[in-house]
Amino acid sequence: MKDNFSKQSQLYARFRPTYPSELYDFLLSAVSERTAAWDCGTGNGQVAVELSKYFDNVFATDISEDQIKNAVARDNIFYTIQRAEHTSFENNTFDLITVAQAIHWFEFSKFYHEVDRTLKPKGVIALFGYSLMNMDQRTDKVIHHFYEDIIGSYWDNERRYVDEHYQTIPFPFKEITSSTITAHYDWTLEQLLGYLRTWSAVQHYVDQHNDDPISKIINDLQNCWGESKTKPVTFPIFMRIGVKTTADAVKLSATSAITGIDNVH
Repeated sequence: MKDNFSKQSQLYARFRPTYPSELYDFLLSAVSERTAAWDCGTGNGQVAVELSKYFDNVFATDISEDQIKNAVARDNIFYTIQRAEHTSFENNTFDLITVAQAIHWFEFSKFYHEVDRTLKPKGVIALFGYSLMNMDQRTDKVIHHFYEDIIGSYWDNERRYVDEHYQTIPFPFKEITSSTITAHYDWTLEQLLGYLRTWSAVQHYVDQHNDDPISKIINDLQNCWGESKTKPVTFPIFMRIGVKTTADAVKLSATSAITGIDNVH
């Protein structure tokens, strides 16, 4: 599991988009109990906070101490620094396990064994994230140029799983058909620039060149904004939702038997 976000943890907490209520409504409709949830790769705790409104206890883990320091506190959220692939949780603990915009950094088979071990029978595993946002034709052209041409070679290989909406990752659980969900916001230019600076590829570029790549598009974005204070932004939400069944152990063994499955990035 990689830690690409400790350096910009404060930016992450301030500028990363949240998930719409429709997502949580869907997850809650899929679980039969609400005793305990595990938010794995919790980052700034945004998903854990929402889950804490509905579950008795929420356990939120991340490998980044800086992310945990910037996470939102609640009385029934218990933050710990743990790897996704090896935790201290007891067997059959959780009704729901969530991973938001993070599964692509994990060692798949090891994490899935941890899911199978800690998830209750008929418990739900939910992987979700958001793809590149949409604004308007002119602004989208600038953002796509930045994403593909300026910082394109600085993305980790794992980023392709996000571009492929997690459809190409292994998922050895009984899958639930999910609905199409879109997140809508109105952003200032400052919010957009802050969000772009949370991208791991931007940080890689800065580390290699000691230069901010966003400076290459700032004038274009300012021209796109013009006199407007805000612009509408939409993020398509994608997900893989599954239920733990007795057949999953066989699937997990088959997943582990695939040579190099954890390194196919």
